[in-house]
Amino acid sequence: MRPTLGDPARHFFMTRSVARVMGLSLADEIQTGHLAPEAYAGMVTRCRGCALVEACEQWLARQTEVSPTPPPGCWNGQLLSDLRKHH
Repeated sequence: MRPTLGDPARHFFMTRSVARVMGLSLADEIQTGHLAPEAYAGMVTRCRGCALVEACEQWLARQTEVSPTPPPGCWNGQLLSDLRKHH
């Protein structure tokens, strides 16, 4: 049985929000060639399959400053951390 994926729009915004909290603009990362559009789409799809959605939303709600790290257990955490190293 295939796992159920979450709502694409919700996870698009969650992926973008986690990146923003980490000081990243994924659109800028695509523009500069650090992130391929296909990789961005893959990030959203990974987020859609994550079981930690509520924990991630709570993490996002608590952030008041730029975070050097993604939320614990983030399925996109390594890629986001790698992108952040370019800054």
